Amino acid sequence: MGSAVPLSVPSDWIEGFDLLKHYVGLQLKDRKKKKVLFFDEFPWIHTHRSGFLQAFDHFWNSWATKQDNLIIVICGSAASWMIRNIIKNKGGLHNRITHRIALMPFTLHETEAYLKSRKITLNRYHILQLYMALGGVPHYLKAVKTGETSTQVIDRLCFKQNGLLRDEFENLYSALFDQADKHLAVVRALASKPSGLTRGEIIEICQLSSGGTTTKLLDELAESGFIRSYIPFQKKQRDALYKLSDEYSCFYLKFIENSKAGFHDAWTKQTASPTWRSWSGLAFENVCLKHTHEIKRALGISGVHTEESSWRYVPGKGEQGAQIDLLIDRQDFCISICEIKFSTDVFTIDKRYAKELQYKLSTFRQAAKTRKNLFLTLITTFGVKNNEHKLNLVQQEVTMDALFRTF
Repeated sequence: MGSAVPLSVPSDWIEGFDLLKHYVGLQLKDRKKKKVLFFDEFPWIHTHRSGFLQAFDHFWNSWATKQDNLIIVICGSAASWMIRNIIKNKGGLHNRITHRIALMPFTLHETEAYLKSRKITLNRYHILQLYMALGGVPHYLKAVKTGETSTQVIDRLCFKQNGLLRDEFENLYSALFDQADKHLAVVRALASKPSGLTRGEIIEICQLSSGGTTTKLLDELAESGFIRSYIPFQKKQRDALYKLSDEYSCFYLKFIENSKAGFHDAWTKQTASPTWRSWSGLAFENVCLKHTHEIKRALGISGVHTEESSWRYVPGKGEQGAQIDLLIDRQDFCISICEIKFSTDVFTIDKRYAKELQYKLSTFRQAAKTRKNLFLTLITTFGVKNNEHKLNLVQQEVTMDALFRTF
């Protein structure tokens, strides 16, 4: 390296960081531009009794903070460890973070751009199908091959004997979290109730304690992008619902876990079943809820302050219940009532569904006691067929294409 750093192996991390200081110090003498010191997979360096974190603490506080042309970046995929030991550190690293970068999965726009960069030609319906099953995780998308349809990709990755995602589920959570069995219990509970569970319901179903341990567990899952919480319309924080939002986890528990490996064209045969249709609706809804900025832009209200939520009417005796997938409560004295419908073709509102929509609108206005203007908005894959029901009910519509746009 052209430096005076000795080549002997340090006896511990304290000595190792002393050597690092010596080498980096030589580089810092060139003050024309800042130098970056990058630690990848930080949690895995800190093995049991290694003393790594304590040595890094000393290195940072005694020397690195005094170097005005040095930037230190630490990266880690083990979310629980990073949150506990770095972000919420109560020792020498407390409040030392200058900037946090949450590396979240790709959006649909980013997924499309990534696949195009690899010369993979798939239309937006096929990309959406991939996203609904695998999410926007680059590691998974990297396994997509040129010339394959979304169905073929899912078949190969999820249902073949040695498929990349065949056994990814258990390994994923075990690698990211301490005591992963509790995280998995929560994930499984949420997968069984797509409409969501309250904190109290999660505690009861998973037999967790009601204290800070559960809060920490839910925070870790949320920080890692596996679950999300939201407050239903006109409810308070204590009424917050948690939903499983990780596409791959939902798909694994629905289809992969109990399937036979190596079954020929397993996913191809599923795509005509009622189970597939039911899953498609829920998966498309989940994707839409992750792309509310794009939906707002398509509606022309990206500059309007809004609050997004869902709504459910629990009926009394002899009454009919009602549920709205997405409410966009707008500062311009309007509410966009969004119905999300997945379809393999243009969606048709028939007489029965038109009656259901009318009931939802009237029940919502009465139950919410709102005077705001209600705009019924349909979000679909290929649009809504023009007929008398659409003309009488639907004020705005958003198609799948809008979810891919950034402007």
